[in-house]
Amino acid sequence: MPALLDVRNLTVEFSAGAADASPQSKRQRLTAVRDLSFSIAPGEVLGLVGESGSGKSVTSLALMRLLPPQARISGNILLGKNGAPNPQGNSPLEPFQDLTQIPEASMRALRGTRLAMIFQEPMTALNPVMRVGEQIAEAVRAHTRVPKQEAWSRAVAAMKDVAIADPELRARDYPHQLSGGMRQRVMIAMALVNRPQLLIADEPTTALDVTIQAQILELLGALRRKFGLTMLFISHDLAVVSQVADRVAVMYAGNLVELGPKEKIFHSPAHPYTRGLLNAVPTLNTDRAQPLQTVEGTVPPLHAVPPGCPFEPRCNYRIPACALNYPPLVEVSRGHWARCPVVNPAAGI
Repeated sequence: MPALLDVRNLTVEFSAGAADASPQSKRQRLTAVRDLSFSIAPGEVLGLVGESGSGKSVTSLALMRLLPPQARISGNILLGKNGAPNPQGNSPLEPFQDLTQIPEASMRALRGTRLAMIFQEPMTALNPVMRVGEQIAEAVRAHTRVPKQEAWSRAVAAMKDVAIADPELRARDYPHQLSGGMRQRVMIAMALVNRPQLLIADEPTTALDVTIQAQILELLGALRRKFGLTMLFISHDLAVVSQVADRVAVMYAGNLVELGPKEKIFHSPAHPYTRGLLNAVPTLNTDRAQPLQTVEGTVPPLHAVPPGCPFEPRCNYRIPACALNYPPLVEVSRGHWARCPVVNPAAGI
């Protein structure tokens, strides 16, 4: 299937050291995302999961070109032009726009029209001294020369699309006057008001209670069907991802460690880290008399990521080769990839 978004060998590095550090310290760079590759087909939802510090949000900000100046991006972020076919082999990239190469003015024109993002916390993303309707209308006027009244009407219509009751009245409220669920709906309305093709949702349900979380997930599903959205859904909550995603990518310490269809990731995970995450999720069959299973240890800081497999220090299946070489992604079954030197049918892990 042709891809709308094709990310190839994306690497994100940050400068290390304070402004008054030595010149040698200033030259040190820390890798937050390493050699990340994936694609998303039109209308597909790719779930991106992993612990805090795994590089999920850095990836989303890199796709939007919203990283701070000290970040350095390499690789390709290819956005399809009007659903053009994915180039194969050495074929030219003209059907795609490489978002790492276009000028900032061109990127600014694409944000909100071709791709948009729902940020993690609405109260920090929304302007506290502007009415929410004005903020959505501002997103309209940033890309289209329309009268203020028309922009306001489109903002109200967008709020209606996300199932906000009395949208004309609520459009005149300030963010603090809305509940957490309604603020999240405003963020979704702002992201979708210009009808983008690709929506990046960065943990859109993290700060919500379970009932509101279910409503937001149902809303995103309805909007996906209504507008034919393609989505990158980022979350650390495996249960949420299992409800919305078609395929799942698992990240650890800035590395993609497993990628495949949702059914294979959740029912036959290949990488030990994915298995650890799934085993840590309680179910109705979990023995309440026993402590919950955990993945021992923590995600390493950027300056201490091992040279081989980043998960090797925490892995119960490690072999000497794991600490020596960075493992490649291996296709363990059709469409199912894992970055583990131990993964093969004879390993029995």
